[in-house]
Amino acid sequence: MTALTLTRPAVAIPRPAPIARWLLTVAALVFCMVVVGGITRLTESGLSITQWKPITGAIPPLTHDQWMEAFRDYQQIPEYQQLRQGMTLGDFQFIFFWEWVHRLLGRLIGVAFALPLIWFAWKRAIPQGYGPRLLALLALGGLQGAIGWWMVKSGLSVRTDVSHYRLAVHLLTALFIMGGLIWTALDLLTRSRTPFAKPAMLHPFAIAALVALLVQLMFGAFTAGLDAGYVSSTWPLMNDHLVPQGIQWLGSLWATLSSDPYLVHFIHRWWAWVAAFMLVMLARMAKQAGERGPSIAINAAVGTQVALGIATVISGIALPLAVLHQAVGALVVASATWGAHALGERRG
Repeated sequence: MTALTLTRPAVAIPRPAPIARWLLTVAALVFCMVVVGGITRLTESGLSITQWKPITGAIPPLTHDQWMEAFRDYQQIPEYQQLRQGMTLGDFQFIFFWEWVHRLLGRLIGVAFALPLIWFAWKRAIPQGYGPRLLALLALGGLQGAIGWWMVKSGLSVRTDVSHYRLAVHLLTALFIMGGLIWTALDLLTRSRTPFAKPAMLHPFAIAALVALLVQLMFGAFTAGLDAGYVSSTWPLMNDHLVPQGIQWLGSLWATLSSDPYLVHFIHRWWAWVAAFMLVMLARMAKQAGERGPSIAINAAVGTQVALGIATVISGIALPLAVLHQAVGALVVASATWGAHALGERRG
């Protein structure tokens, strides 16, 4: 019997297709984390873990004494003192579970990205020019963990919730990472089919469509962070008015646009049609470029998302619909990335 040995190839042998499949798997994990993040926000679980322990925090409380210690830590923050007096240990364990799963997924994504990256680098399987991009994605993932704690920290001392600005940064960074993983995977899949293909470039219209989507996602995060979805449960009018009553001037144009719940909800509701139009046009252009797959994906995701947005409002922000709304929002990002890549492919 011979011992298994790891040998490093003397000559680089690029393996774009396996690397692309690995990146798409990591992107799927990021998608799952976005969904769990939505559940965490909607169940108001995000402040249940009051410390950041990147390594030891992977193990949840296991004994009654450990659970009581974690519960006592939670009882020291304003959210408990002002909103949740009388919460039972069982109630605390429920919200702790969702925040713990959210953080555990973040750790899993880090391992699922870092270890294969080291393996592919050791085997010299990474195609030339892609190493820096993969390292940048790894660094961005590490930064996202820090952003998550920066967000949580905003709700531990004075506020009873996290800053909606920091929530938006956290969500948009996650979606940017997912988009970057998908874009890089598509580049590598193109290269596996056409060895001399160059990385795709962003088409000017694709940039415009993605910016429109970015604005919509940002106001979606503001809506979630401010609980602005609850200010109206009617559609298309908001409490019988096209422009809702209750908008207040908050000292500056940006503060009012980004922090008044009525105005934020109004913008998120109606900018959706601008973003949808831009994305449908992107789908049409992708189809004209000979890529039917991303066209179908964009139209399906956008249509579903619009319907879910309306249903979520009318339901009074029912948890299952709100979670689906966030999940399909991530699918809109994935499909838009696919469509933008289709416009920018260079198979030369």
